[in-house]
Amino acid sequence: MTACGDAQAEEEIEPTQCISVGFSQLGAESDWRVANTESIKNCLSRHNGFELMFDDAQQKQDKQFIAIRNFTQQEVDCIVLAPVMETGWDTVLEEARDAGIPVIVVDRQVKVTDTSLVTAWVGSDFSKEADIACQWLNSFTKAKGIEAGELNIVDIQGTLGATAQIGRTTGLEKACIKYGWNLLAKVPADYTQTKAKEVMQNLLRNYENINVVYCENDNEAIGAIEAIEESGLKVGTDIKNGEILIISFDAANSGLTKVLEGKIALDVECNPLQGAEVQKLVKAVINGTEYNKYTYIEERAFCLDDTVKSVTVDDQECKITVLTQDILNSREY
Repeated sequence: MTACGDAQAEEEIEPTQCISVGFSQLGAESDWRVANTESIKNCLSRHNGFELMFDDAQQKQDKQFIAIRNFTQQEVDCIVLAPVMETGWDTVLEEARDAGIPVIVVDRQVKVTDTSLVTAWVGSDFSKEADIACQWLNSFTKAKGIEAGELNIVDIQGTLGATAQIGRTTGLEKACIKYGWNLLAKVPADYTQTKAKEVMQNLLRNYENINVVYCENDNEAIGAIEAIEESGLKVGTDIKNGEILIISFDAANSGLTKVLEGKIALDVECNPLQGAEVQKLVKAVINGTEYNKYTYIEERAFCLDDTVKSVTVDDQECKITVLTQDILNSREY
């Protein structure tokens, strides 16, 4: 990722000379979301030539509707939207388009009848993330001599209807059918640690044979680990000896710390540092220069065990990075 500029080295630009941007962020529900917000705020700063209006929707779509309408009334040059969920955006985005305001969507996607309502999108390939995780699980368990029918999986889902949730849940469902795994339950926890802990506690009461927990973000994984350990069970990769294997997504500092501790077996990165790409897109759209309609952020997957060195997704080799303390120390989030 390119840097957003040295704020201290640049003279502050007058507001009248700046590109005005309204940024509707869905909330602050996770470590990932906080890092995503900071990345975009830093890159759309006054020092970089932007006048930013920020709104935190607290995971409520109706608050995002209000924010977008406010931005439209204030005649901003561009709107950046990180949507709570995929559907329900047609009317409010039509209002923005009718006002001549381009909309750049980040992270999750939106489903609209007219695709021209969205000028561009930047984010992660959530289906690919799920495929990486599931192919790793298949290869890892085969290498350890574990039969497919022995895997009893629960899915702690993200916010239902969010693009990440849809991609990660669907990927697991397809893999369970393909490989013959047992998918015992799917329960949403809204990407939060507290709710995931409660969900995991209930799952442990209802199912005695869980040996894989597929968590759709790091905060959920941490909550699940707390519940498992408080119940007297162990997390790890030794399924044959009763340990429960945890798969997670995001690869934030909190999640990767659990990887180094041997508590998360695989953490697939969902890179929140999208600010530089958003900055470039906004400038290109406003200046009328060339830009990509869809931009995928580069990402990796991390584990502590080097049993599986890579997986193949869409005919492309995806290497699995063996995490070290040096790698963790070098990361920005």
